Amino acid sequence: MAVPPAAGALTGVRVLDLTRVLAGPHCAQLLADLGAEVIKVERPASDGHGGGDDTRAWGPPYVRDADGNDTAISTYYIAANRGKKSIAIDLASAEGQRTVRALAMISDVVIENYKVGQLARYGLDHASLAKDKPSLIYCSITGFGQTGPWAKRPGYDFIVQGLSGFMSVTGERSDACPTCHGGPPQKAGVAISDLLTGTYAATAILAALLHVRATGQGQHIDMALLDVMVATMANMNTAWLDGAEVPGRMGNAHQSIVPYQVFACADGFLILAVGNDLQFRRFCVAAGCGGLADDARFATNPSRVANRAVLVPLLEAILTGRTKEDWIDRLEAAEVPCGPIDRIDEVFANPQVEARGMRIELPHAEAGRVALVANPMRMSVTPPVYGLPPPALDEHRAAILKLIERPGPRNGR
Repeated sequence: MAVPPAAGALTGVRVLDLTRVLAGPHCAQLLADLGAEVIKVERPASDGHGGGDDTRAWGPPYVRDADGNDTAISTYYIAANRGKKSIAIDLASAEGQRTVRALAMISDVVIENYKVGQLARYGLDHASLAKDKPSLIYCSITGFGQTGPWAKRPGYDFIVQGLSGFMSVTGERSDACPTCHGGPPQKAGVAISDLLTGTYAATAILAALLHVRATGQGQHIDMALLDVMVATMANMNTAWLDGAEVPGRMGNAHQSIVPYQVFACADGFLILAVGNDLQFRRFCVAAGCGGLADDARFATNPSRVANRAVLVPLLEAILTGRTKEDWIDRLEAAEVPCGPIDRIDEVFANPQVEARGMRIELPHAEAGRVALVANPMRMSVTPPVYGLPPPALDEHRAAILKLIERPGPRNGR
């Protein structure tokens, strides 16, 4: 007998989201997708501020309604806030602090991304809340963590991309490379340290939920953008730590694999990702240059890396002779990894992306409907759920305040 899908793996878990912008909201949205009830506390409207998460005002672009007209809803905000209930609370007021504390007492998880020490002034830090609720999982997300000489510095994704070494290996090939073109370092096209920190934070929270289920003991999770981005450098780190080499920028090429880069075709660009010697031989046969695979300078990957400056121009001359689509057809038939470089509009027209259901729609009180990107986790029994659209500011105040009045048991707790 088939097992029907559950409401969500985290059904019955309540999360108090005291975060704004991207890292924290992304973390909380992941938990909401898995079935958690997420209560998002936002700033009330005041003089000079429209209220809510800062990203509510980060536009254009704005969500368009059914008639194609711009609404006042930023597309940035809706990217990280579905599945949440919104309440506007002034944390600087005594009443606001009491309300947030009461919400924390009926929650399983608190996520915050205030400056180090700021919530302690309101009695809303981990130590203050854990005294009355030892089982509370409290996740702090900051730029540099709760300890160290930089702990109190504000953290920004762009700055952390620079500090972590990420930008030192991203951008056009650096002057240290004999085939370089020069050019400045480059950040990623999305706020990658925010997104990865949110994902790591969600993973840590899931582990902490298992621990509290087994022991009843909560804990403080200290997540830092810089820590995450340093960890994300992966083999770039070990090149230095274990190989005594400082990696440089390689543009769209790879430090350790050749040919593994972007090449110009007759009508555009192609990614060629040859990962081993057999694939290189297959490429050469498909491209009509089989002799290159037998050339001692190019027969193995180490020799190709050593002779990159000789091989790459030869391949460039060959690849410009055919169209991108022609090359993709030829190389895929030969089992050589390759692909195009698509724009976002082309991504959502890709039949594979369509088949995987990566575009979803939710009803929205102000816009009618909003299109969003699906959670990529594929789970056979407890798949992601999309119960609530990104909320209007303070949309769920009455329902949230009722939770404090009558919290009641959840899942037997």
